Amino acid sequence: MANQPRIEHTEVTVVGAGLTGLSTAYWLKRGGINVHVVETDNRIGGQIQTQHFQHYTFETGPSTGAVSTPEVAELMNDLAVTSEGRCQMETAPDSAKRRLIWKGNRFHDLPSGPLSAITTPLFRFSDKIRILGEPWRKRGNNPDETIASLTARRLGKSFLDYAVDPFISGVYAGDPEKLVVRYALPKLYALEQTYGSFIRGSIAKKKEPKTERDRLATKKVFSALGGLSHIPEAEASYIGEDNISLGVSKVCITVESDGWRTTFYDSKGNEQHLLSRWVVTTCGAYNLPQLLPFIDTERMNAIAKLRYAPIIEVNVGLSDTFGGDYCAFGGLVPTKEKKQVLGILFPSTCFSQRTPQGGVLFSFFLGGIKHPEIMEKNDDEIRSIVKESLHSMLKFPIEAKPDFINVSRHARAIPQYEEDSENRLHAVISIEKQYPGLILGGNLKDGIGMGHRITQATNIASIIINSE
Repeated sequence: MANQPRIEHTEVTVVGAGLTGLSTAYWLKRGGINVHVVETDNRIGGQIQTQHFQHYTFETGPSTGAVSTPEVAELMNDLAVTSEGRCQMETAPDSAKRRLIWKGNRFHDLPSGPLSAITTPLFRFSDKIRILGEPWRKRGNNPDETIASLTARRLGKSFLDYAVDPFISGVYAGDPEKLVVRYALPKLYALEQTYGSFIRGSIAKKKEPKTERDRLATKKVFSALGGLSHIPEAEASYIGEDNISLGVSKVCITVESDGWRTTFYDSKGNEQHLLSRWVVTTCGAYNLPQLLPFIDTERMNAIAKLRYAPIIEVNVGLSDTFGGDYCAFGGLVPTKEKKQVLGILFPSTCFSQRTPQGGVLFSFFLGGIKHPEIMEKNDDEIRSIVKESLHSMLKFPIEAKPDFINVSRHARAIPQYEEDSENRLHAVISIEKQYPGLILGGNLKDGIGMGHRITQATNIASIIINSE
């Protein structure tokens, strides 16, 4: 005789045990709300995954976050308390503020002030002069203007090629010709629309009074002491293992007369039903058609067609720097330099205890929207590219041998906020309005960084708590 489906009641069901889902559930439980998290993977954390090899500690997903909002600092401070100090925020030292850009046959410092901006070989002289007129340049009037168009119009082509293009490769692994400013870089868009200028807007923002809470957003680069995985681990520990179902399959959400029913099969193949007043989805946009079968095709297609950039991340550890200067956040590679590497981060400069004494750790990134064909190369081919870059770009001598090279593949790594974003966001708003108690979260909206995910999760939890 077949087992009868198990039916449980909870106030909120959260789909997805990545950073957004767990942070939402964490704050809900802190607010006294019963919550249950379901996850198809056999592990928590989503793309966050800290690995260890001998005395090396490295990330195979996101490498860092930024304390871009007060919500980030508040979560990390709260986790330090609830985890009894097992999860503590670590911020990068000032030396990590240094950014490098590849041009010609070496890395150059990205300018950090007026003098270095004048003397840098990265930008054309005409564009250096052109930037003086930026405060008086005409405000744009195209709401769907791309990052490339905005940059060339206000700052010049060389700034696009050797500052913004590599920055977009590093953040979005995307194409500035496709990404729309008001969705991909909304704060930059707001500076021009509100103040008419990046420079004038930046000066005005600095003069605005800040509350004590505002000052928590230090903009510093951060991780967790010992690796980012400590964040979801601390959240899951507080939420409780009885409130998290891992390794589930065939998750499907349906509308009930008084709320929501989430049906799935647990890791042992048993059918489960969760009845809840609220349901929050935090998974990728491509999962939603199967998850929410009651949504009409037109609105679902507007959401599910969101494009994701593929990424290969390669971590390399060496026990000796061979005298090299790797005191920086990392180096990025402009598209026009035609390299197979998008960028190289220097995690052991940013954070402690990532390498054995005297060692160094690098994270290479390949692929992205412009080079999806890289994903077709096997691991040996990828290692060969990285080894060559280790010598030609980071200038290690030929006798330098890595202690390890770890290849990680992410077929759907980073969502691309392109021109179709307006239709997607309108569809989300329309669906949530039609179906009260359903919240569509995750990186299909509100930004792609760790800070964005934490902020969105905090806001979702606040909406639910305040409705009770």
